[in-house]
Amino acid sequence: MKTNFNKILYIGFVLLSIYFIAFKRDFSDAAIQLGIALAFDPFDQTVSWKERPFWQKAVLIIHLGIVAALFGYEVGFNDK
Repeated sequence: MKTNFNKILYIGFVLLSIYFIAFKRDFSDAAIQLGIALAFDPFDQTVSWKERPFWQKAVLIIHLGIVAALFGYEVGFNDK
């Protein structure tokens, strides 16, 4: 049950960040929402990081990279 709840929250925050990027052009809020989404790991949390399949690790690391890129974009282009 907890895994399904985490998946719903993860997808919800990812969709919210897509909304902020696509419709509001607010990259800082999108980065925040994507960062919060990482707190709700959509995969099985009982499996340790070392035992996870490569694709699950890749998805989470790419997700983290996108969050960092959005923060960098926001800081770099809005330093008025």
